[in-house]
Amino acid sequence: MAAATSLDDLRLGTKARIDSIDWAALGEGDARRLRQFGFDEGVAVTPLYLGPFGKDPLAVRVGRMTVAIRKSHARAVLVTPEAA
Repeated sequence: MAAATSLDDLRLGTKARIDSIDWAALGEGDARRLRQFGFDEGVAVTPLYLGPFGKDPLAVRVGRMTVAIRKSHARAVLVTPEAA
């Protein structure tokens, strides 16, 4: 089984499942926004693209939707990569 890592450290294109989210590390508005985007334990995610020069934002597929989030927010999301 693959080791858990934060979403911002996951290699682009790697499918994973959300293990946990450190809601306390996010501001109230940021946590609400991630919940509205569908971020929750057990949800499938795939980081797709990074902004220019490897910076913000990080485009992430959440379920069937693609959203852009800050890397600092992705750091609060702990994921386990799925076996290829």
